[in-house]
Amino acid sequence: MEETIVTSPTREVHIGPERSFVLIGERINPTGRKKLSEELAAGDFSRVKNDALAQVQAGADMLDVNCGVPMTDEPALLAEAVRLVQSLTDLPLCIDSSIVAALEAGLAAYQGKALVNSVTGEEERLESVLPLVAEHGAAVIGISNDETGISYDPDVRFEVAKKIVERAVSFGIPRNDVVIDPLAMPVGAVNDAGATLFKIVRRVREDLGVNTVCGASNISFGLPNRHALNAAFVPMAIAAGMTCAITNPLEDGLRFAIHAANVMMGHDENCGAWLRTNRSSTDEGGGRRSRGRRNRGG
Repeated sequence: MEETIVTSPTREVHIGPERSFVLIGERINPTGRKKLSEELAAGDFSRVKNDALAQVQAGADMLDVNCGVPMTDEPALLAEAVRLVQSLTDLPLCIDSSIVAALEAGLAAYQGKALVNSVTGEEERLESVLPLVAEHGAAVIGISNDETGISYDPDVRFEVAKKIVERAVSFGIPRNDVVIDPLAMPVGAVNDAGATLFKIVRRVREDLGVNTVCGASNISFGLPNRHALNAAFVPMAIAAGMTCAITNPLEDGLRFAIHAANVMMGHDENCGAWLRTNRSSTDEGGGRRSRGRRNRGG
C-alpha cells in the first residue's frame, strides 16, 4: 500500500499505514458557524486567519479550507482564503467545496500539491472533478455515496469506493492519490455507524490498497459530550486502518488520543512525539504516581 503525499512549497505530509495519523484541521468551514459565514460574505477573513493560526498552534498536520457561503462568489472567496492561509503557514491544504468552479479557483491559487475535497460516485461529479484533479496533479478524497444516496450497507459503500478509485485511475490519477471517505454517519441516529465504518476501512485498505479519511466529528452529531465520543472513535478508526481525518485539533482529548494511538500502533518512534507532548506532566510527577500503582499491585 503506497503513501499519499501532499505538499506545500516547503513541506510534505505523508499519509499512509506506516505513518503517524494525519490530523486535518476542520475549523475553516462556515457550515454551522454563523459569524464566520457573515464575515466571509462581507469579505472579512480575520476569523479565517485566527482559525488557521490556532489550528497550527494546536498541532494540525494539514488544514481544510472551505468557503461555502450561499449567495456569494465562492470561487473568489476560496481562492483568497487559500492565498491567505498559505501566507500564514507552510502546512499543506485540503481544498474543500461542492462547487467545481470553486475547486478550480482554489487549485489555481494553491502552491504545491493539494488534497481536493471531494468527489463522489455520481457520474456528473466524477466527470467534472477528476479531470481537474488530474490537470493540477492533486490528490482527491472520494466519498462513498452516489446517485442513490448514502447506503447503510457497507458492501454498497465499498463498491462506490471501488468505482471512484477505478475511475480516477482511468483519468491518469495514481491510486495512491485517491483517499476514500467511507462516511462517518451519526451514531446517535445509526446505531452501527461506527462498526460499519471500521468494516469498510479494513476492506478498502486490504482490497483497494488506498488510504482512508473521514469527517470524524460527524460520528457524535446530536449527542451530548461529543468530545468524549470523538476521542474514543478516532483511535478505534486508526486501529481499523484509517490514516487521516478531518476534525478539530483544538479538542485536547482528541489530540491526546491520536498521539496515544500513534504510540500503540508503533508509529511514534521511541515515543518521541508523546514525550514531547507530555513532558510537563512527566516533570510534575506522573512517573511517581505510576510507580506507586505498581507497588500497590506487587
